[in-house]
Amino acid sequence: MSTSIRAAENKGRQTRTSSWLEERLGLSGIRYTVPEHANSLPYLLGGITLFGFLILIVTGIYLAQFYNPQPTAAHDSVIYIITGATLGDLTRSVHFWTAQLVTLTVLLHLLRVLFTGSYKRPREVNWYVGLGLLAVTLGLVFTGSVLKFDQEAVEALEHNSEMAAILGSLGAWFSAEFSRSTPLLTRLFSGHATILPLLFALLITIHVYLIKQHGISPKVTPDAETGSTAGTGTSRFDIHLKRMAGYGLLTLGIVLVLSLLFPAPLGQPGVAGVELTKPWWMFLWLFPAEAALGSRALIIVPAILGGLLALVPILDRSPYLSPRRRKVLLGSAALILVIIIINGVVAWLQPVAQHLG
Repeated sequence: MSTSIRAAENKGRQTRTSSWLEERLGLSGIRYTVPEHANSLPYLLGGITLFGFLILIVTGIYLAQFYNPQPTAAHDSVIYIITGATLGDLTRSVHFWTAQLVTLTVLLHLLRVLFTGSYKRPREVNWYVGLGLLAVTLGLVFTGSVLKFDQEAVEALEHNSEMAAILGSLGAWFSAEFSRSTPLLTRLFSGHATILPLLFALLITIHVYLIKQHGISPKVTPDAETGSTAGTGTSRFDIHLKRMAGYGLLTLGIVLVLSLLFPAPLGQPGVAGVELTKPWWMFLWLFPAEAALGSRALIIVPAILGGLLALVPILDRSPYLSPRRRKVLLGSAALILVIIIINGVVAWLQPVAQHLG
């Protein structure tokens, strides 16, 4: 059989396969137009984050098969994951490093949205949905850091209990008194593996739907104004997806390299009532405030910051996207970011201090 005949037959099979998939899945529906700038890295950070969450879900399901959420067995079950489960150490490390990168991309995505004015009309609701996704992400990171039940985790759990006591009835679910039949660690595992992922699924569905409704935020130019871009642009969403998948695979490659070079840490079994460690970097910046105000700072400071973020679309209702026309808001945001970074550096340089109690 000649090469040309084989090529024609292969092309015919591909055409039939494409027709079959199109009839049943309607894949041509994802080829709608989007602005060209949607394919640039700053506008792909949300998609990269979503890809990272898919990695977390897959690795988390595998790890859950070997994890025991009972306080007396949790640490030993993590040791078994590292030493006994097939590819357990690598899977746990991929889960750990992906969580770090996802938190970073979520924060960078938030800063990009803030800088480009993508929270403006008609995208205000999606801004609040995004804040909800940020809260869920940090909730997943915190609960995940507790599950290994080493010294760092025990200290985090004790901080959690102190915050719950300060909140009273509002923090009841986070206290040991909520259920005498189920340990607090077990309930936090339930939150990490079921409640928070369900909230994430709900919020990300709304988030993607609203992006489809309003389109990607317009490109920032000196005279750009906010508005819907749905149905406009010179690129296509399927190209956007391919770029997103490419960056997602790059992220997976980076995570694998980090996992092989620096396996996820695990400390000794925790001892309650003492502080010997520091939290992960996304919470470390709160330590100076905690040193000054006690555990209530862990509630007050994030609440103030969250409130300020919630006010952004209300305070900045002009149609302009150029940073030059939003100097006051962006200057204030930059100042807050600098304070957070300085606090984090100070906390990192300072020796461990006793905050509990």
